[in-house]
Amino acid sequence: MNKVTAGKRDAKVRSDCYIELERKNSGGIKLDLKSKVSVMYGNDIKNTIHEMCRFFGLKHAGIYIEDSGALPSTIMARFELAVKRLFPEIEKEYLPDFNPANDYKTKKNRLRRSRLYLPGNEPKFFPNAGLHKPDGIILDLEDSVSPLEKDAARLLVRNSLRAIDFYGAERMVRINQLPRGLDDLQYVVPHNVHVILIPKCESADDVKLVENKVNEIKKQFNIKRNIYFMPIIESALGVIKAYEIATASKNNCALAIGLEDYTADIGTQRTNEGKESFFARSMLVNAAKAAGIQPIDTVFSDVTDMEGLRKSVIEAKALGFEGKGCIHPRQIKVVHEAFAPAEEEIEKAKKIIDAFKEAKKKGLGVVSLGSKMIDPPVVKRAERVMELVKSMKN
Repeated sequence: MNKVTAGKRDAKVRSDCYIELERKNSGGIKLDLKSKVSVMYGNDIKNTIHEMCRFFGLKHAGIYIEDSGALPSTIMARFELAVKRLFPEIEKEYLPDFNPANDYKTKKNRLRRSRLYLPGNEPKFFPNAGLHKPDGIILDLEDSVSPLEKDAARLLVRNSLRAIDFYGAERMVRINQLPRGLDDLQYVVPHNVHVILIPKCESADDVKLVENKVNEIKKQFNIKRNIYFMPIIESALGVIKAYEIATASKNNCALAIGLEDYTADIGTQRTNEGKESFFARSMLVNAAKAAGIQPIDTVFSDVTDMEGLRKSVIEAKALGFEGKGCIHPRQIKVVHEAFAPAEEEIEKAKKIIDAFKEAKKKGLGVVSLGSKMIDPPVVKRAERVMELVKSMKN
């Protein structure tokens, strides 16, 4: 093979680029750049490509680039991909500088009402995703990426974790189904990923395989920060083993459900009414709560039906879920509003907590509010409501 391509080209492409790389035996590096921003950034792009050629040891090559406003990190990822497709023996990585704005941590019990899925091979969606204020941003390496573009997505996701400003959102990556997903970890663990989503999880062994590989990479790169896991239950077997999965690692922060694959697995159709998944969702909520982690609901696939989404979130909240997946930025605001405690919930929670504090001051073993006795689980629920209110103001 003497010629390879990487990236995308057509009239609708934006924030991306297309690259042709041809092996030559002589003549040095011949670079032909066609860019919409050539006047402002043409020299910078050319300098980056020449620097990368030196880094990878390319002395003779023909390079053609069509740039549609791609960020430097995207151009770097696309060119590295072309190099490695042409020279598979090359293993070293060309990394963009790490953006200081991305140097922040997460917490196990962080608010996770919304998580916005972004296809890993679509860099046009990356730069502005954090401006929509999702609780988490998921760079997806799995279902949204075609098999022929998995290698491209890995490099784009790696570079985005380093260079793209997430504006404080939790930094998540959904790896591929195991065992393939284990190879994805080398591209995300060293670059301050906060949460790794483990798709189609069916046993504790799946979680432990990921944990062992993550620990190996953390040791290799001397990483001290916690990296959390969110297993996704997407099959009948996964539902039955939900508690086993939820308790498989102290680094599990949440348990999510994926209903498209689950309903296919049990041989039925997914509906907005959701009777076909009530058992599975209830099992997942109970497993997560028993394990002390967050239960997270599936995505709502109709991005035009905001009222349907609102009803779906309210139903999920009633079942005990604490978050929901989003596949479009317009869904985020609706999800946040629907998960917010109602005014009557907040007032009731305040009264319960005040009554509990007053009883403790008086040394009373029994707490009452009006004619009703208040037991510890009720107080705990009230405290959770107020914690949610507080966290939503931050």
